[in-house]
Amino acid sequence: MNTHHEEANREKVLRLMAEKYPTKEIVYEKIVYLRSQLMLPKGTEHFMSDLHGAYDSFFHILNNCSGVIKEKVDYCFGERMTEEDKAEFCTLIYYPREKVEQLAAEGKNTAIWYQQNLANLLELTKLMSWKFPASKVYSYIPKRYESVIVELMNTRPEQDEAQLFYYKQLIETIVEIGGGTDYIEAFSVLIKRLAVERIHIVGDFFDRGDRPDGILDLLMEHPSVDIQWGNHDVLWMGAALGSEVCIAGVIRNSLRYRNTDVLERGYGISLRPLSTFASRIYPDENPIKAAERAITMIMFKLEGALIRRNPDFRMEDRLLLDKIDFRSSYVTLGNGRRVELESAYFPTIDDGTDCYELTEEERHIIEDLRSYFLESKVLQRHVDYLYQRGSMYTRYNGNLLFHACVLLDEEGEFRTVTYKGKEYRGRAWMDFCEEKAREAWNAHTQEGLDFMYFLWCGLLAPTSGRSFTTFERSFIADESTWEEPSDPYFRLIKDERICEKILEEFDLDPKRGHIINGHVPVKVKKGESPLRAGGRALVIDGGFAAAFRAKTGISGYTLIYNSRGLRLLQHQQIASVRDALKENQDIESVSQTVELQSRQTIVRDTDRGAVIAAEIADLHELLRAYQTGHIKPE
Repeated sequence: MNTHHEEANREKVLRLMAEKYPTKEIVYEKIVYLRSQLMLPKGTEHFMSDLHGAYDSFFHILNNCSGVIKEKVDYCFGERMTEEDKAEFCTLIYYPREKVEQLAAEGKNTAIWYQQNLANLLELTKLMSWKFPASKVYSYIPKRYESVIVELMNTRPEQDEAQLFYYKQLIETIVEIGGGTDYIEAFSVLIKRLAVERIHIVGDFFDRGDRPDGILDLLMEHPSVDIQWGNHDVLWMGAALGSEVCIAGVIRNSLRYRNTDVLERGYGISLRPLSTFASRIYPDENPIKAAERAITMIMFKLEGALIRRNPDFRMEDRLLLDKIDFRSSYVTLGNGRRVELESAYFPTIDDGTDCYELTEEERHIIEDLRSYFLESKVLQRHVDYLYQRGSMYTRYNGNLLFHACVLLDEEGEFRTVTYKGKEYRGRAWMDFCEEKAREAWNAHTQEGLDFMYFLWCGLLAPTSGRSFTTFERSFIADESTWEEPSDPYFRLIKDERICEKILEEFDLDPKRGHIINGHVPVKVKKGESPLRAGGRALVIDGGFAAAFRAKTGISGYTLIYNSRGLRLLQHQQIASVRDALKENQDIESVSQTVELQSRQTIVRDTDRGAVIAAEIADLHELLRAYQTGHIKPE
């Protein structure tokens, strides 16, 4: 019965394929095209994590492709250009319209200048396009300029005099009709697409920096991106979906990091009602600090209600408001330790009432804020993008990507988590957490929304892996209480056997795959290395945001995986756009080879190659059906 059912399904698939490939000749053409594609070198992948709103840094790195363009310019033009000329040419590629405007003001953008730079851009494009099938190269060209650029790329002026005249006429005409700037910009877009085929963002767009919205706008223009959610991301995602405790957490972070512009200007979310309320109940504080204290108390109350209705989150140690002795100004922590508070002034908690109950005014404020989050079209568009391109983890070309951790116990076994009577471990727990996050998006259930906050700060959450001591940091001066317990993963990942065990759990080759995550800033200036377990795991949080640079000593990492292997770029200093344009400054980076392969990786060796191979097998089966007469071609 099963065999008959499988044969019927296969017959259905073949007949559907025959509609797409109705003749033998079309099948021949597709098989030839696909088999040839398998032998091309794999495209270049770039991995970055923990961008934290650092728009200027990301903007420059995205435009210079983490230094890949400079390397290609050096290779292509060698000693034919001076170092100064190559630097200016690179800047033209990074910021074409801005650089042309600057040179125009200086009177340097002559017809000869346009012709020479278009010729150089064409030469560089031809060099960089050799590892791609022609159809993919053409798909990267801005459509308005496709026909002329394709024509230019097909010229061979070095081989034939007639081709030389034709090539010159094409370029000269572009300049004569005033299209030089537009075509320079179109070539720059194409070159950047060829330099980086796939971008992986391993979590945390939000908080600390003031332009996460700008970063997301830039990424939404790129054709090939995947995202692994970080705990800061899921907090904002939960807020956009209407979780009141997530909203309070987002606003608290924004006030704490002094980057409320992203809320007010980026997403149109007004904090005025909160600020007015806070200034009245905390009159001795400056307005920002007062607003932070007010929203922090709202957050603790909402968090307490969430913890009470979700005992399986195992966050009871965070229920501290009801452990305060207001007369003596002491609190009893979850470990039983009694500690003095900096202040016992809690004007929104009334004696004799549930301390986790919002006052009427607090309830009005959070409902007002919730409406702002739900009605922000820009925020909703960004969160939809995070769900569409994002996930809890990604398996891509043999590597495992996730933001924080896979839960382990002290012995290195996968920790068992019980939720509503069912046990989960390892990959199954991460899959379940993603299921609940998507439930929040698709159904807006209370359980799903609660899960988003748990993913932000739960010790058992794979996006966090840490128990936050927010209360202690807010109200207790004794910093010994600020220590945040974390999952053993962060210590055990240095063991190669643990890495291999995790890779096997996700059905990846333990000897060839790599674990790539962020979340924990690498303190380079203290001698820490991003490489763990001999390079089997890589922690690529290098501190893009200025707030982390004092801790890490650098300005971020980009991990690059091309057909020759893995290398890590450690960014020392990232030029501002103004400096890049004025002085042709670039990113100062140190390159470290992580893994050099003995042979070049080709498309056949990749995930895409496996898909292509399966498609080729189906096409051969369709061809046999045509040849035997089982299915009649057109």
